[in-house]
Amino acid sequence: MSASTAFISRLLAVLAGLATVPAALAQEPFPAGRPIEFVVLFPAGSSADVTARVLAEGMGKRLGTQIVVVNRPGGGGAVGYRYAVSQAPDGHHLVWNSNSISTTYHTGTLPFDYRSFVPVARVQIETPFLFVRSNTAWKSVRDILQYAKASPGKLTVGNSGFGSHTHLSSVWLFRAAGAQITDVPFSAAQVVPSLLGGEVDAVVQLPSALAGHVKTGAVRALVALSATRDRSFPDVPTAKEAGLSAVAELWRGVVVPKGTPQRIVAKLEGVIRDTVQDPGFARAAERLLVTPAFLPAAEFGRLVAREDAEIAKAVESMGLRKSPK
Repeated sequence: MSASTAFISRLLAVLAGLATVPAALAQEPFPAGRPIEFVVLFPAGSSADVTARVLAEGMGKRLGTQIVVVNRPGGGGAVGYRYAVSQAPDGHHLVWNSNSISTTYHTGTLPFDYRSFVPVARVQIETPFLFVRSNTAWKSVRDILQYAKASPGKLTVGNSGFGSHTHLSSVWLFRAAGAQITDVPFSAAQVVPSLLGGEVDAVVQLPSALAGHVKTGAVRALVALSATRDRSFPDVPTAKEAGLSAVAELWRGVVVPKGTPQRIVAKLEGVIRDTVQDPGFARAAERLLVTPAFLPAAEFGRLVAREDAEIAKAVESMGLRKSPK
């Protein structure tokens, strides 16, 4: 064998050995005792945060490792998504995802869309409600709609930020009624105090944000933006019952960065299913005013894609589309 032939043979052997490295890494045990980071897009103490911690605890026990919740609020979810999309696709970086992946993209807050992540499972759904202070004259959704129609632009409605799910829910509701309002965006932490302090006339929010104030009588829920009455406030009618085609249920689920191995996605999906179906999770969800609604990865992915197309059309029709930042 010539020297050159021997060199080429050795080189090919080395390259063949290197080619097996990614395959070996791909078959590493998961999670192999390493902690997992769970990115939550909203502040500590919010319903999204508390539910995520309940989910993380259940998943961690089943995986035999610690799942660390890390809050990265801001931009209606954009801050957390920007961070998560750059993390290693190894199953050790989870995102507490919601409809916000589409609302932030189509309103220009994110430069990438849902396809930058791999769906793992849907976990729950929540219903936005329209709330007002109890000392106002509005006793029903019909009352407030009559006022909004009679005084175009005068009614101020707070939400959790431009392009957020609560912002779009508010627009959907009043547009369906043919009423013009003034939307007032706040951070998630500011929107409830803005209503209580009289800075705005009403807010569209999830039930957990204002349930305590409804219980004390300070705040009244006027309408649910859901297909059926929500167990949070079962006496409150849906928009459909009020003659409006405005359904804006919020879902939450888990996604991982694009490129995460399928075997890891499948393992996480199974762990989430077992956690969500545990009676302990159901009890926690009831306290937090959310509804467990597990969907496996494939169905969840189809839901996200379908809703993304619907949100794109809605944002365009509302004139809210902006160039990505």
